Amino acid sequence: MRINLVKARKILDSRGNFTIEVEVNHQKGSAPSGASTGSAEATTFPKGVDVAVEFVNSVLAKELIGKDFEGFDSLKKLESILRTHDGTERLEKIGGSVVIALEFALLHAMAANAGKPLYKYLSDRVGLPRPLGNCVGGGAHAGEHATDIQEFLLLSLKAKLFSHALFANAHAHKEMKKVLTEKDPSFTGGKSDEGAWAPNLTNLEVLDLLKKEAGHISKTVGFKVELGMDMASSEFFKNGKYVYNKFSKKQKKKTLTRREQIQFVLKLIKKYKLAYLEDPLEENDFEGFAELRKKAGNCLICGDDLIATNPDRLQRAIGMKSVSAIIVKPNQIGSLVKTKQVIDMALENGIVPVISHRSGETLDDTIAHLAVAFSCPIIKCGVVGGERLAKLNELLRIEETIEAELNR
Repeated sequence: MRINLVKARKILDSRGNFTIEVEVNHQKGSAPSGASTGSAEATTFPKGVDVAVEFVNSVLAKELIGKDFEGFDSLKKLESILRTHDGTERLEKIGGSVVIALEFALLHAMAANAGKPLYKYLSDRVGLPRPLGNCVGGGAHAGEHATDIQEFLLLSLKAKLFSHALFANAHAHKEMKKVLTEKDPSFTGGKSDEGAWAPNLTNLEVLDLLKKEAGHISKTVGFKVELGMDMASSEFFKNGKYVYNKFSKKQKKKTLTRREQIQFVLKLIKKYKLAYLEDPLEENDFEGFAELRKKAGNCLICGDDLIATNPDRLQRAIGMKSVSAIIVKPNQIGSLVKTKQVIDMALENGIVPVISHRSGETLDDTIAHLAVAFSCPIIKCGVVGGERLAKLNELLRIEETIEAELNR
């Protein structure tokens, strides 16, 4: 496919912040942004969105128009060109958001040129993920009265179809509004950045309520709806300790040492039968993660800030047996080539890759296609909200297509 158009513009993400959208041959791609970000992540917009847009329109467009690209591997050629402008590890000159928006657009353009949906253009072997849904939220994604824990999640790995699990998450999300309204007199339906309910309750109060609701939903849908959490522990790790402000109803403020945090997390896994636990320790504690993984039973111990979609950090985690799952966010590393490398490394080592949205999202649905094409068993992208449903509803359409093909 020959490039004949490259154009960038400034658009708004779901938080109302500016981000970049790029068009390649009239196919669009855009970059999300995170509120809870790890120190190892790629820089988003080092000089601001306006400078990024101008760089694409005045510099990259001239370099790329007339060049031929075909297939996922051709992204290596694109990234080689981009490295002439920015050879820093964290893309501190052009920013990871420029790379991801451009690569998303280029992938869609190549797929459109081939007359195929993106997931099918990327791979003949496809599989539908199961949705990891954010039902109740707090931390950096919500207001000052929210829980310390960033996300209280629902996961149905035993659901026969993606659609079954998605509808179970949606049902639970609706029911939890009623439950929270009864429990919290001040709750008026406020939501986090990702569309999760944000009540004025403590961490353990929310867990108790959600465990009960998950039990009810499981009976309704006929398969097990399990609980998960993204603790985003680096956000409340201060001076070597974990500082909670909404710990429990009996004791709202509590400070835990590293050893106490590990023991607390293990108790949560056992009491609430957690199926998934993300970032239970701060972003550089590979040893602590390894201890949790060893003792966590069937609960997936997932690294987000710990790994930052970085092949080198994942290699370290593999060597130390730190994780059984990892979060995969393309803009976290600022390279789809490295994103694919990380997914492949995880799968080869028995680690579950969880492809993920960001809290500040756009209507771009590329990660839905990547999840299917790259065999990610889980996709994390919320439950409600147009920017979340753009991915989830696209997966419903993909599932419908795949099921129809299987039944021919």
